[in-house]
Amino acid sequence: MPRFSDKLLNTLEKTGNRLPHPTLLFVWLCALVLLASALASFSGLQVTHPVSGESVSAVNLMSASGVQQMLTSTVSNFTQFAPVGTVLVAMLGLGVAERSGLIGVLLAGLVRRAEGQILTFLVVFSGVMSSLAADAGYVVLIPLAAMIFQSAGRHPLAGIAAAFAGVSGGYSANLLLGPFDALLSGISTEAAQIVEPGYTVSIAANYWFMMASVLLVSVLGTWVTHRWTEPRLAGLTTGVPDHAEAPVDRPEQSRGLWAVCVFSLLFIVVLLSGLLTPDAWLRSGQSITTSPFMKGIVVIISLYALICGVIYGFASGRWRYGSDVVHAMEQTLAGMAGYLVLMFFAAQFVAWFSWSQLGLITAVSGADLLTQIDAPPAVLLLVFIFIAAFINLFVGSGSAKWALLAPVFVPMLMLVGIAPEVTQVAFRIGDSSTNIITPLMPYFGVVLAFAQTYRKDLGMGTVMAIMLPYSLAFLLGWSALLLVWMTSGWALGV
Repeated sequence: MPRFSDKLLNTLEKTGNRLPHPTLLFVWLCALVLLASALASFSGLQVTHPVSGESVSAVNLMSASGVQQMLTSTVSNFTQFAPVGTVLVAMLGLGVAERSGLIGVLLAGLVRRAEGQILTFLVVFSGVMSSLAADAGYVVLIPLAAMIFQSAGRHPLAGIAAAFAGVSGGYSANLLLGPFDALLSGISTEAAQIVEPGYTVSIAANYWFMMASVLLVSVLGTWVTHRWTEPRLAGLTTGVPDHAEAPVDRPEQSRGLWAVCVFSLLFIVVLLSGLLTPDAWLRSGQSITTSPFMKGIVVIISLYALICGVIYGFASGRWRYGSDVVHAMEQTLAGMAGYLVLMFFAAQFVAWFSWSQLGLITAVSGADLLTQIDAPPAVLLLVFIFIAAFINLFVGSGSAKWALLAPVFVPMLMLVGIAPEVTQVAFRIGDSSTNIITPLMPYFGVVLAFAQTYRKDLGMGTVMAIMLPYSLAFLLGWSALLLVWMTSGWALGV
């Protein structure tokens, strides 16, 4: 089994390394759209729109009018690209909460006080919830889980596996809305409007399903750890890393947490005052789902995280000056530079793909094929989940994958009666499940380095062999949950 895993990983790594950087991938895709639009236009490619009955023809982007449109719209394509503004606003607040130390302390406190069998569940659960703070789960929770498992007399690599499964394998699930929800809904909205202009996918479109997914992923991760991971690791000896330190409570941390708790209660009271009645100030006579509260949920989340971070930073003594808060926001956005470069080219690709009508033509043609196959929606969703899971082995960035897949699959599945919100949640399942078994995931090497502090000769094949059962359990269990959810007719979100 280890030899087969090593060979599989080596083949996967060599194949994946041949792919360009995600940003360069979109540069090449933009060039491909230009060429394809010209060829499709010259060949007279067209389809009949199944809703309006109008003829849809390919548009040559390399024509004079096409070049003019690209030149005059490049800036607006980027600035008006839905995922850009919402994610940046959300990260301003969450970045302050993370860099103040608040999120790390909350994660550490959650798992530190666990005893017995509940420890594994809380480690996986904390990992799932850590997706709100970008890489905090990787750099804080995973090494901490190893130390806690070892101090509890359990294998430290089992702690790393359980935390990694929650942080990365359960990345899409959460009890709270976060930047990833905003990013996906923005791209989904852009893709859905290829078929139906004005269509909007809410940031909370998958909220109820993702809340249930937190419990599912936590239970599955716990089950795999106890039934497979720990028995497999029983004969694998480890050492104690020189830098290992037992987590401790400090008075200043407790002071900061109490201050955050008091503010959180006041914040909840203020929100309830604006939501309890139809005429309240956050509803203005509307239902909660269409209220200013829901439309501004990203700002509310960011503001709450920012204030909590500021309170904790000063109450704990970590920060002393207002400039510390500004530096935290600056450092957070500086870390988003790669994301912004990626989104610039992704925005151009999505816009050009839409202008060329190739997205709509592909969707209509694909929908015709799917109609002829006459497969049930459940089968189509399962196929798409496995497509997303397979592509995830080679392209690590979730935003890059969805920006690539959404313009094709969202319109295509819309035309056979599958809503964008359903397609989006199917992508989230496939995208998260295989994160933990591909060395092309940016933090795979980081996890390997953490594991090697306990056993120097540990290789990628061993880590992949440990994580593969989690990946399969999440992929199959999550897919089954979606089928049950859709069969029952339950709403995916708000």
